[in-house]
Amino acid sequence: MQTRNLIASFALGIALTAIPVLQSHALEEKTPNLYNFTGYNSKGEKVSINYSASSITGKPLFNYQDQKQTLNFQGDEIRTVEMEIGTLVTVTIKKTVDTGFTTFSLLIPHVNLGYSNEVKIVTNGITTLNRFSTIPQFNQGQKQTYTIIHLKGTAQAVAF
Repeated sequence: MQTRNLIASFALGIALTAIPVLQSHALEEKTPNLYNFTGYNSKGEKVSINYSASSITGKPLFNYQDQKQTLNFQGDEIRTVEMEIGTLVTVTIKKTVDTGFTTFSLLIPHVNLGYSNEVKIVTNGITTLNRFSTIPQFNQGQKQTYTIIHLKGTAQAVAF
């Protein structure tokens, strides 16, 4: 009987000692740095997005691909804003001299990978048409219009 109590006390001691270790690991947050998405625009055309918050050079990388173009951005060409709803990552996908420009913004939700190196996520991309005219009288009314693209993909933690 004494041996059984001693074993039970020993086992309980190990369990109580292990609890703080397990809790400390559960509280660690592992943030992804690589995102890959696909979705379809309003015309039913496939759009692919790859965003890396860093790279081997230390600069962020962003790849935008639709049926008409493949665009690659790096460093200062990529603009990020941290917000309560996530991180907004924006690139300029079309420039014109006299009528405006088009941007694409990726909304990246807050993600904790936990014990995994990859999780599936869903989010939205926003294509913004920013119009302007060289004729001041034409610069009235709504100057931006938005198209939302629903995106599915993965968030990963990778070492560069």
